Formats: sequence, C-alpha cells, structure tokens
Amino acid sequence: MIDRKRIQNIVSEYDKDEVTIGVLGSHSALEIGHGAKQEGFETLVVCQEGRERTYTEHYSNLFDEVLLLDDFSDMVEEENQERMRELNTIFVPNRSFSVYVGYDNIENRLEVPLLGSRNLLRTEERDLEKNQYYLLDEAGINKPKIFDSPEEIDRPAIIKVPEKDRKIERAFFYASSYEEYKKRAEKRIDKGIIDKKDLEEATIEEYILGAKFNANYFWSPIKQEIDLLGFDRRIQTDYEGVTDLPADEQLEIGISPQNVEIGHMGATMRESQIEMIFEEGEKFVETSEEVYPPGIIGLFALQGAVTKDLEFYVFDVSPRIPGCPCVEPTSPYTKYKYMKEVGPGRRVAMEIKEASEKEEIQELVT
Repeated sequence: MIDRKRIQNIVSEYDKDEVTIGVLGSHSALEIGHGAKQEGFETLVVCQEGRERTYTEHYSNLFDEVLLLDDFSDMVEEENQERMRELNTIFVPNRSFSVYVGYDNIENRLEVPLLGSRNLLRTEERDLEKNQYYLLDEAGINKPKIFDSPEEIDRPAIIKVPEKDRKIERAFFYASSYEEYKKRAEKRIDKGIIDKKDLEEATIEEYILGAKFNANYFWSPIKQEIDLLGFDRRIQTDYEGVTDLPADEQLEIGISPQNVEIGHMGATMRESQIEMIFEEGEKFVETSEEVYPPGIIGLFALQGAVTKDLEFYVFDVSPRIPGCPCVEPTSPYTKYKYMKEVGPGRRVAMEIKEASEKEEIQELVT
C-alpha cells in the first residue's frame, strides 16, 4: 500500500490556488465535473478510447483537461501520473475507477492524491476477510443474514453473482429453498447468463422485505461532521420490464430478470426516521476509522431497506462516490443545511475549497 505520508507530501507541494479535480470518465464523472465547476475549480477527466464522446463532445463544458488513454488502467503509467500531478490533481474515486484501474494498481502504483480512502475501496469485494459485511457487523448496523451454502436457504434469499460476460454487472436471482436455488441457477447457467464457477463464489443473502433506500453521505474530516446528501433508488433492467407485467403474465413468459442497473431515481424518507439514518452513517464512519485508518473521507453510501418495523438493514456499502446524480435535484436535505442545493460533486468541491483555505488539504487525501 502506498504510504499516506507520500501522498500528503505530494499534495503539500501543490499550488492550492490551482487545484484540479479529476475523475474517471464513467459512473459519476458528470456529477463530479459539474460540482467542481459550481465552485470554480479546473477539472480533468480520464477517458478510454471509444468511450470518450460523452465527456469530450456532449458535456465538454465540464472538463478543462482530457487524458485520453487506450485503456483506463494506463492512468498508472508514470507519464500520465506526472501529467495529473502537474495539474495539481485531486482525484475522486468512483466504482468504475476501482473496477477498471484495479485495486492493486490503486493501492501500490498510483501516486496521485485521492479524495477518499484508498484502503477502503477493496472492501466492496465480498471475498475480502474484513469486507463491508465485517465493517457493518463491527459498527452494529443491521444487515441481512448471510448463508454459508445454498443448502441453508430457509427463507427468501437473493443470490448475488456476476454476469458471465460482463463481470461488472450482477445477475441477481431469488430463491426461498435449496430446490428453488438449484432450479433457477441451472436455468441461468443454461442460458449463458452466469457461469457455474462464479456461482460457487456467489453471496447468498437473506432478502429483506422492505422499502429500498440508498442513503448517500459525506463525511468531512475538516469539520468532523456528517452530511446526508439524500436518498436514491435503483432502476434496473430487465427487472423493471418484468415487474411491470401482471403477475400471471410474469409467470407465463418465464423470463429470468438480471437486475442490471441502468439508472436511479430520487426518494425522501419520513422525517421522524432521518435521525436513524444519521446514526447509522456515524457508526460506519467511526468503525471504518478504527479498522481502516484514516477511515471514510468524503462520499459514501449505505444501501439498504427499511422494514415494517422501521429498522434500516444495509446490504451494500459504497466507500466512494455513489452513482446517484439524481440526488441534487430531488433531495431537500442539503438545501435545509446549506440553504442551496448541493449534490455529491459540489460537496466534494466545497470540502476541497475549505481545506485549501485552512491549509488542511492533506487531511482529505490518501
């Protein structure tokens, strides 16, 4: 793991009046670019050849610099790192950054300051010993029961397995017993949706019956306080198409939905339950600092559901910017605090600006 002091030394040599906010050209790049521009920052987007037009043509107004590469992982090549450091770049990690650049590169080769926790990104992977489930348990946050084997399934469960050909996408399916599991797994293997080997490594998780809420937060190391940026919910294909049909027709067509995430929509929560959401976020921040110091920095999300007993169960953690550009226009929570709408991108830029003014920018980076 790259020593944090090395990164702090790099950022200490930056011109604090010429900081550039950087992001990988995928997932939440437009949100980061827009928020940076709202606060007057220069911006950089790292693009992969063939996937750049959204950033270089349609929304080129959001990005001052484009680093166009043959492959996203090429950003760790020294000439590209040097260019980012010359621009005084503070890079904001998103999910695509973790997947396409790769944890080994991020942890051991990329000497560019990240606004976020470099050593927490890998906790999204469920095969890590001290992963997101471990952190949730340590924090005392409700999470679904995890089944050690499909034979243990004794209630509605969701099986989380990657697609066969697109590993970044997940071909979830559901079962209430071992017999259902075998039947539905075999059907997806036969159709080429999933691979048998991946299925053996899949997470089998109790399905929480409740209203879905992804809670999006920002933890400020400068102010030592948490912001609730708002809630979003996922739009998934072809799950959405199947569930739009009447129940009898869903059974008749026999389609196996794949739960591929295609978008998000905003949500609000009953005001009497907001304190619960703050408390869960604060517990996660405290635990992440103990287990993976310095812990959460900046954006993160706890994705889960609220049951009929008004308990929040978390089944996914995003230890980086969540993919939720709908939060700013649909969420009132930052407006209540800052008297203006503040999305994830703008909140990042606000933190960098305040840290620069206080000469505490080293506290934001790893």
